Amino acid sequence: MNTLHPIIHSVTERIRQRSHASRSAYLARIHSAAAQGKTQRSQLGCTNLAHGFAAMDKAVKIELAQEAMPNLAIVSAYNDMLSAHQPFAAFPAWLKEAAWQHGASAQFAGGVPAMCDGITQGQSGMELSLFSRDVIAMSTAVALAHHMFDGALYLGVCDKIVPGLLIGALAFGHLPALFVPAGPMTTGIANDDKARIRQLFAEGKVGRDALLQSEAACYHGAGTCTFYGTANSNQMLMEIMGLHLPGAAFAHPGTPLREALTRQAAALLAQQLNSGSAMPVGEMVDEKTIVNGMVGLLATGGSTNHTLHLVAMARAAGIIINWSDFDDLSAATPLLARIYPNGKADINHFHAAGGVGLVVRELLAAGLLHPDVHTVVGHGLHTHTQEPYLHNGVLQWRDAPDHSGDDSVLRPAHAPFAANGGLRLLQGNIGRAVIKVSAVAADQQIIQAPARVFDNQHAVLAAFERGELNQDGVVVVRFQGARANGMPELHQLTPALSVLQNRGFKVAIVTDGRMSGASGKVPAAIHVSPEALMGGDIAKIRDGDIIRLDAVSGELKVLVDATEWAARQPAGADLNANAHGCGRELFAGMRQLASSAETGAMSFGGDFA
Repeated sequence: MNTLHPIIHSVTERIRQRSHASRSAYLARIHSAAAQGKTQRSQLGCTNLAHGFAAMDKAVKIELAQEAMPNLAIVSAYNDMLSAHQPFAAFPAWLKEAAWQHGASAQFAGGVPAMCDGITQGQSGMELSLFSRDVIAMSTAVALAHHMFDGALYLGVCDKIVPGLLIGALAFGHLPALFVPAGPMTTGIANDDKARIRQLFAEGKVGRDALLQSEAACYHGAGTCTFYGTANSNQMLMEIMGLHLPGAAFAHPGTPLREALTRQAAALLAQQLNSGSAMPVGEMVDEKTIVNGMVGLLATGGSTNHTLHLVAMARAAGIIINWSDFDDLSAATPLLARIYPNGKADINHFHAAGGVGLVVRELLAAGLLHPDVHTVVGHGLHTHTQEPYLHNGVLQWRDAPDHSGDDSVLRPAHAPFAANGGLRLLQGNIGRAVIKVSAVAADQQIIQAPARVFDNQHAVLAAFERGELNQDGVVVVRFQGARANGMPELHQLTPALSVLQNRGFKVAIVTDGRMSGASGKVPAAIHVSPEALMGGDIAKIRDGDIIRLDAVSGELKVLVDATEWAARQPAGADLNANAHGCGRELFAGMRQLASSAETGAMSFGGDFA
């Protein structure tokens, strides 16, 4: 194992120093919350405790009344509409049985909401999506607020769900935690075919029947969508941050291996609590763990949504990171994976080629990960270079492959797809933004063209359909930040902009909204901060202004005389249409409290980290 890379070391130390006061305060809080007796419920009065086990079986009641046996919380994002979460229906029974077999009880503590960005793309419901993360965090806190639990198992997979669960878990950071995934669906049609049909539909060359047939062949069963968006980026993160069992992320649902991994999660946590070796999650998730997560995201070309979510997750543990940290780490981190939309392969192909275990081994050997961290299976990240398998029905682990099974999907650190992680900070007189360039061709990474300014994505699509965007241009979509309308993903614009690019035009998008984990070949300066509604200068841009987006030098600016730019007044926008309908009125307080994108776009308010 090589010496730690100097940039990894320096960024970690910078984060540690920046976070010293907030991290110290956080650790003091969780230490004071720790149980004075053997179990959390020892703090409860008799009436409180009787309420807590009233509906349990007699044998469990006897154990809970004695206040010695550890009791596990199950917090689940189950619903049977979301393909990724439908498998969780069976998990609580497995977890309870495995916990009991290993000297612990388990209770279903609470459910959290889980919505799907794939369903709400381009719909008003998407304006609830980002804040659903914060609702999930608060719902997790409600579930754990009864002082009944000594550890927790968190069942979640998709976009906002895992970040919300972890933020909630860190609010109860004195409790040990283990995250339990459900796995990806099996491979459907080729990603190139899916993208081709989407573009043909955007051009009016195929109808809705053909589009729906293609989409249904792609999203066809239980499990996560197979492209490398936020859901699968979540699973990679939980694994490389040591919060999953090694190799648990990408085993398919509905298989004996998935059931065995699920049962083992409860068994392991029960055993650790009984032996006194379980580590509180708030201690486990430290500065090194967060940096490992950032490096893993960059090395695999993961979701841009984590420039929001990982920031928020870190802050929940008193750790302060920013986009400059991502940018510096990206410069040092080689791109090891090509998974759609950054390549043709899907997550199953990546897993078969070596998966997370091989990535962890390569990054450790290159000195790009902190090896000396705590994980759910003990001390040291080396345990996550292993993968699970069944031998005569018994769950075991073996070393992950020592070389890639397909170097068009996964490569070693010494021969990567690119020398950097492909996520870059852009800054200039428009503000600060991030761009993912791992799928953007080199000749598309510098765009200088006139602005076309819009205040919503529907106006962009209408202009495209009228043929008004058939030229070089930078599409500016503003008033899409968290305070304006909940910061919806604008991924619905990708097919139309791709069509323009395919026609030979130089095109890009600049927005204070999101483009999701599916950000692809069109250069997109996203999460522009400050957002328009917080006084951001993106609101000053006018039609025809020349915008320079240079992903090589990190430049994002309007080529307007500095004096004129300073004097120019920002445009306003009528946001009344975003205030009501589809429950948006219920989220008005969250919009008002939302922090900037670079601080996680959180709605918790106050001095959160």
